Amino acid sequence: MVTSHPATRLRLARTALAVLRFGLATVFIWFGVLKVSGDSPVADLLAETFPFIDRHLLVPALGAAEIGLGAAVMIVRRWPVVPVGLIAHLCGTFVTFALVPDRMFRHGNLLLLSADGEFVVKNLVLVGAALVLATVPAPR
Repeated sequence: MVTSHPATRLRLARTALAVLRFGLATVFIWFGVLKVSGDSPVADLLAETFPFIDRHLLVPALGAAEIGLGAAVMIVRRWPVVPVGLIAHLCGTFVTFALVPDRMFRHGNLLLLSADGEFVVKNLVLVGAALVLATVPAPR
């Protein structure tokens, strides 16, 4: 433990939560802006995952949702809905493993993630961040 002094621990906890909130919001807003602007490196992955949805609608719509979720992380003071939205969106990314497994693994080996696979698996950490924020009251 960094310190056992209660006031210092409280300050560290508040700082850590603020950094976590800012980081999560930044990731969602940044990735969303890339989708809306047409500059997302995952646009092809999304189009292949959901070929029945027009990519020119799908990618910007997901981007707009991500921007909204990121903004909500920073603005909303009552948490019940925001973490649920974050977690639902993040868990939805794992559908890629079922729908386009060739994009997620190298040479069909389940132990060798591709860059796309790594990109999606990192969402486990973001789910954890959303869960942490969901368990702590928003700062006043």
